[in-house]
Amino acid sequence: MSLLAPRPVQSRTAGEPLPRLDPIAELPVLILFPHSRCNCRCLMCDIWKDRTSREISAGEIAQMAEELRRLGVRRVVLSGGEPLMHSDLGAFAGPLVEAGVGLTLLSSGLLLERDAALVAELVDDLVVSLDGPAEVHDAIRNVPRAYERMKAGVAAVRRRRRDIAVTARCTVQKANFRQLRRTVEAARVLGADRVSFLAADVRSEAFARPGGWDAARAGGVALSPAELPELEMELASLERDCADDLASGFIAESAGKLRRRLLDYFTALAGLGDFPEVRCNAPWVSSVVESDGTVRPCFFQPPIGNLRQAGSLEAVLNGPAGLAFRRGLDVAGDPICRACVCSLELKRS
Repeated sequence: MSLLAPRPVQSRTAGEPLPRLDPIAELPVLILFPHSRCNCRCLMCDIWKDRTSREISAGEIAQMAEELRRLGVRRVVLSGGEPLMHSDLGAFAGPLVEAGVGLTLLSSGLLLERDAALVAELVDDLVVSLDGPAEVHDAIRNVPRAYERMKAGVAAVRRRRRDIAVTARCTVQKANFRQLRRTVEAARVLGADRVSFLAADVRSEAFARPGGWDAARAGGVALSPAELPELEMELASLERDCADDLASGFIAESAGKLRRRLLDYFTALAGLGDFPEVRCNAPWVSSVVESDGTVRPCFFQPPIGNLRQAGSLEAVLNGPAGLAFRRGLDVAGDPICRACVCSLELKRS
């Protein structure tokens, strides 16, 4: 888990979870989609198919700055789409930095070298998508030399800001589940401080998949029952061969958490077990604002409003739809929550 202030610090022993309070008066984390498009063509995501080039303007963020201070936003996560495709990310992020908000950038890494100076100036927490060793990563991204470009970009940012936190995040799926140990090594060569693993989402409407995927498309990404023993063997080999990386925290998850996140999850997805228990307070401590102003409680739940229509983020969060959603949400029993691949349980630092 990543603590928010004063700098993002990885911890497996944070304090108690933040309470679920309504109406929301404090929102520690805000996820913004500055831009709608992406520069990869990933097998497990359809965002790249969106050609509309929507974006949140720098002016809109400047107008939101006082509201974010009032809500106590401590960290903004720039997601998307590829945030670095925004027409003026420096102007977009400026009001956030001036408000004392920490910035996390989620990026494909393809534009990092071009924008290294900007990233080093604005961002203190960089998360790059890593799908495996170079040849596997490039194939999943459908972009030639994607790994080498990301590696060059991380190095360029490091030259300008040595203390930036860099995490490599790997989405595990059919095309790379046999390569977990090689992914750890690829993260080390990349220059990352740590590597994190999560299962690919194939059930929700997130990642520009209105209506979700049909069984054939989901089956091209999820693991089949016959592949589950191979995943179990790879996890056992990871625990043996990368014991030091697990102990040091270079692998962000513990061995037990990896088994729950990956083996137990894909086993449940195949209909052979129950999904792992989910503990999450995301709808009470964070929110997602997409490039068209759509506000969601998290990446995966349906929208609760649009801040451009409502006039403010607070008006959406504490409007009738937002209040009704949170008050009616049973995280343990909700079908979207139960099958979530990356629940958030934000804790006291």
